[in-house]
Amino acid sequence: MCANYEPIAKSRAQFLNLLEPTFDYKTDIYPNYAGPILFSKHGELEWRLARFGLVAPWVKEIKKVKNTYNARTETVASKPSFRNAWAKRQFCLIPVETIFEPKYIDGKPHWYGIYRRDEMPFTVAGIYEYAVIDGDEYRSMSMLTINANHHPFMNQFHAPDDEKRSIIVIPPEHRNEWLFSTPETAPNLFFEMPIDEFTAAPKNEMHKFRPNTH
Repeated sequence: MCANYEPIAKSRAQFLNLLEPTFDYKTDIYPNYAGPILFSKHGELEWRLARFGLVAPWVKEIKKVKNTYNARTETVASKPSFRNAWAKRQFCLIPVETIFEPKYIDGKPHWYGIYRRDEMPFTVAGIYEYAVIDGDEYRSMSMLTINANHHPFMNQFHAPDDEKRSIIVIPPEHRNEWLFSTPETAPNLFFEMPIDEFTAAPKNEMHKFRPNTH
């Protein structure tokens, strides 16, 4: 799972062959913060700002929306919070620089940044939603996750007794395919994290390992 990430820097949108987003956003995203997403409109990729934590259209009170920042692929089609977005093919890409996960050392969590070895931004598989609550409009999103108990890299994160989960990285050649997926075809793109392309470093020491991307 992922509850904290560094979104793509506006100036680095060029690495996705895109223009910079026209809106501002924080450089460290947590649940309920707004971050940039990409979705297709008439076949063209467009930027939108979306709340990290899906808000289903049936929600009446925003304060009751909790723990919807990740959607398990095993239950995304049936969980009330996610099933509308899934059924309506509301697939998006979440461009990021780094995701952060806890690694337990001597029984204590230490936060690590997971990023590409070549330091390029990458896109995470997501779903998005639109809701209106008390007259306020909410565009929101959730990252999809898969089981990573046996993944040789991602299984080192999270508490020892917890199930290991991983985001889904959508490579460049499959981005359009993901955005135009259906509930039947999307599982074909539930890729495991490519081990040889990613590495990790302690969050509080990231500046030693890679340049400032913002």
